[in-house]
Amino acid sequence: MQIKNKSNCFLQNFFLVRIICNNIIENANHSQYINVSVPAKERKDLTSQSEKYQGDSFFRNNLNVRFIVIILIIFAAFYPSELRDITIAALEDAYLGVTVFVALTLLIFYGAESFYNIDLKQFIGNSRKFQVPICSLLGALPGCGGAVVVITAYNSGGITLGAVVATLTSTMGDAAFLLIATRPDTALVLLPSCWIIGSLFGYLVDFFYSDKGYDVTKSPIKIKRIHKFSVWHKFFLILLLPGILLGILRLSFVEIPEALENFSSLIAICGVFLGLLIWVFSPIKYVAHEKDSSTIRAIEETCFISIWVILAFLAFEYSVYWTSIDLKALFSSAYWLLPLFAVGIGLIPGCGPQILVTTLYINGLIPFAALIGNAISNDGDALFPALAISPRVAIMATLLSTIPALIVSYLVYFLAPSFLS
Repeated sequence: MQIKNKSNCFLQNFFLVRIICNNIIENANHSQYINVSVPAKERKDLTSQSEKYQGDSFFRNNLNVRFIVIILIIFAAFYPSELRDITIAALEDAYLGVTVFVALTLLIFYGAESFYNIDLKQFIGNSRKFQVPICSLLGALPGCGGAVVVITAYNSGGITLGAVVATLTSTMGDAAFLLIATRPDTALVLLPSCWIIGSLFGYLVDFFYSDKGYDVTKSPIKIKRIHKFSVWHKFFLILLLPGILLGILRLSFVEIPEALENFSSLIAICGVFLGLLIWVFSPIKYVAHEKDSSTIRAIEETCFISIWVILAFLAFEYSVYWTSIDLKALFSSAYWLLPLFAVGIGLIPGCGPQILVTTLYINGLIPFAALIGNAISNDGDALFPALAISPRVAIMATLLSTIPALIVSYLVYFLAPSFLS
């Protein structure tokens, strides 16, 4: 009876908070769009207002989904059960093994772009002759930031289909951070290989196919700005510094004292839930606005990436716990199909499924041949803005990238089956 009362109380509080959040957003929308005291000459047309309202409607619905996700994770992490220890361990691994390094990389990437005042879009457009390898290199950079820059630059024109294909072929998405953190030896081979393969295949696409005469309907991506550096962003940075140091210690296999282990767990859990809080109320869908500060962009995109990492880690751990299936034995029974299986998963948009494939490789469940096939075929989060800009080009590019993925993965499978496995 006591457990039932606690459960009812939890549900009541959950729905109460949801109602409060919805009312806040409804009131904000009402005050923004119902007020007609603005002079007529300054009013926007009805179409523009409708589009803006639809964007906020999307944000409101998206907030509900995100809020449910964070509530479920909190419940799994703190409700006394056998899953509690599994959930806490997975969250710690996700934060100290991936999130802190994602944040560090993005801070360096966006910080350098801001400090040196580099306009990557203009640079790519002006480098017509070497556009394919440059775009392929940006795609091969860890994370989806470089690939997204190329995809959004395509919207401005001046970038060939081969360059887009090269980018989507070379990118491994956010799964690269996980691989670098856990298997740097594999990352040193895989990432340069993806860049070379992407460049060669991009030139091949441009040789047989010309953008001239290709009818593409492009629509600009509407990205909301986050002007204010909030207190949550500051706390995220405060937790990030010890998180990076602890993450490096874990990668170095340094034995951590018991007292420091408790501190490590505290930093990781606080960092995870602070990142989830930022993600829940963030207006960004895929990437932050390029005119926001480099620090805000890095933090917001890190939190967006981290939710996929967390869900992938939890999905793997929960599947092992609930099914008790010996995944290694299961995959061994159809070993020759694993490259095809990994390439097929690469066609799914987003970084979540790709992180799951990388997790399987790290745990010794799939060979390197399957990993490289998935790395070449997957487009990460860059496919989302590509679909928004030009669905036809996005689908064509991602399907074309499966050709080198299948060829390379099965070449590795038959010629070097145990390589880096």
